[in-house]
Amino acid sequence: MAETATTLVELDYKENLGWCIGAVVITLMAIGTVFVFSAGVEVAKGVNLSRFYESANLRKTLFFPLAVAVMLVVSRFNYRRLGFDNGLWRSPMTYLFGISVILLVLVLIPHIGSEINQARRWLRIPLGPATISFQPSELAKWTVIFSLSAFCVKYGDRLKSFKQGFLPVCIVLGLVVGLIIIEDFGSAALIAMLAFFILLIGGANWRYLVAPLPVAAIGFAAAILASPTRITRITSFLHPDQFTGSSNYQASQSLVAIGSGGLFGKGLGMGVCKYGHLPEDTTDFIFAIIGEEMGLLGTLTVIALFIIFIVLGVMVINRCKEPFGKLLATSIVLAVGVQAALNIGVVTVVLPTKGLPLPFVSAGGTSMLLTAAAVGVLLNIASQCEKTQLREDE
Repeated sequence: MAETATTLVELDYKENLGWCIGAVVITLMAIGTVFVFSAGVEVAKGVNLSRFYESANLRKTLFFPLAVAVMLVVSRFNYRRLGFDNGLWRSPMTYLFGISVILLVLVLIPHIGSEINQARRWLRIPLGPATISFQPSELAKWTVIFSLSAFCVKYGDRLKSFKQGFLPVCIVLGLVVGLIIIEDFGSAALIAMLAFFILLIGGANWRYLVAPLPVAAIGFAAAILASPTRITRITSFLHPDQFTGSSNYQASQSLVAIGSGGLFGKGLGMGVCKYGHLPEDTTDFIFAIIGEEMGLLGTLTVIALFIIFIVLGVMVINRCKEPFGKLLATSIVLAVGVQAALNIGVVTVVLPTKGLPLPFVSAGGTSMLLTAAAVGVLLNIASQCEKTQLREDE
């Protein structure tokens, strides 16, 4: 009798694992919606569809329920269809990868790609009175993660051959990263880092992984030296006191915001750094606004939620027996965890400014919707693992 009760409790817990992940993600998105609204409220000028994408708080408010819907809808699709079991040309990831490369090329073309803050990273799509913006590098990030995971599982043996498997993969990855690094160094570095870890976990020969590192380092160094803005960011990070009022202004104001919040914060909506003192307060530096208004307890709450997400994700990984699901879940959890750590590191000035949003929390429709879709895939993996476990227990 006791054994039966214990089994039922274990099964019930396993069945709720996906819902626990969904609840954590929805909580993070809700926190982001509240604080993006708080940070952008002083510039709100009413609801005007023609200025839809100029209002960060309006975007976030509308994208929050949409992202939840995307996550739930995607969670109903079998993740195995994203793999290469039936061949490269029968997988939707092959075509999504090709589309993302085309969009990366288009965004670099003047008058097609939209330039914001001296960077051409967005495509503007007019829809009547509203204009929708789309960031191709976000789509490229997730298509690389999904496609590389599928390739490692299906064609893992080829990765053990330098010429037949590893080199072609590096060439394709180099093309994607090269297109992105022209205008977005942070996203390019993140994708390269994630690809390295996925290949390492996916079974690639570690000697092959080490060999391209000097070439990659030279490429990233050349990209930094070719951009005065990137050089200035590195210099101001190494010598912050000399650039407090110029290139290091945003980083210094971020510390002011976090430090002034103290333990409990100034109260929701009571922060002052958002009034023109902290640029990018709704996007890359939303964590600083949380620190100012909710204090150390608020920032620790956000960090704790990301840690819980990672722990729950690891549980899904450990319980998944299917190779593709296991590697794909690992890649999704790794991508969210690494990006969150990098963003928080930038906001706390542990790392140089990179321009990466805080997953689920920062304003930005493209990032929010695509990351929510990726979490939906993770939920489906959790669900499929639970069904497999139930059949084995029977």
